[in-house]
Amino acid sequence: MRVRRFVLLVSVLGVCLLLLTLQTRGEGATAGQVVALVTTPLQTVLTKANRAAVGLWTTYLDWKNVRSENRRLRGEVEQLRVDSLRVRETEDENARLRRLLTLRERLPLATVAGEVIAREWSWARSLTVNRGRGDNVLRMTPAIAPEGLVGRVVEVRSGTSIVQLLTDPASTVGATVQRTRTPGIVEGEPRGTARFKYMARDGAAIQIGDLVVTSGLGGVFPKGIPIGRVSAIIDRGSALFHYATLTPVVDFSRIEEVLLLTGQTAQDLVTYFPGDR
Repeated sequence: MRVRRFVLLVSVLGVCLLLLTLQTRGEGATAGQVVALVTTPLQTVLTKANRAAVGLWTTYLDWKNVRSENRRLRGEVEQLRVDSLRVRETEDENARLRRLLTLRERLPLATVAGEVIAREWSWARSLTVNRGRGDNVLRMTPAIAPEGLVGRVVEVRSGTSIVQLLTDPASTVGATVQRTRTPGIVEGEPRGTARFKYMARDGAAIQIGDLVVTSGLGGVFPKGIPIGRVSAIIDRGSALFHYATLTPVVDFSRIEEVLLLTGQTAQDLVTYFPGDR
């Protein structure tokens, strides 16, 4: 250890003596070059490390700002989606209400518009509308939509009414085939469909696609309101009655507004539903 220390001391003294000698002979530039040669690599390493550290910090700040910006933009996009859905919903509602208003203005009898506020899809099939005794709604009042028949009011409360759909198993409506004038009865079925019951001798006259409308018999429903179209004919051979499966013209799962027919008319209303002729 002592030898190593002595050699190191001699080396340092030798370097110092050499530098002093060079400087004394006017060769300071060469000494400076020697110092620069020794210190330049160290300075280069330190400079690169400093730049790398600054770059990392800048990248971190940029990443943090981008995350914040992305969060803000996501919020704006979600808000725009909500606004778009609201606008679309408003447009759809306006279109439905315009159709309902057009029908109301065309019909030759008094009506009350009602909004569907509840649905019942168990054994009984019904709608609850926000019209009741205060709106002069009576039991057995027919309910229609721009497409055709919905059903009838079976219960009236102070501010609401229960509308029995024509697909309810307890529902029966006097009807006729518009093209052939074949009379019959539309009955609701437990599976939520409807069928047209008619005399067997008229079976050959009915075709798939025929429109079935209210007959006006019984005094509950005005004549000529579209009910549904024949989708299948059930041949029962020599039986007294035949049945035809109907596809209702009204989509009960999507209906949101109805017209309650509070007035009476003897006119055939089928002309007020041109879309179903």
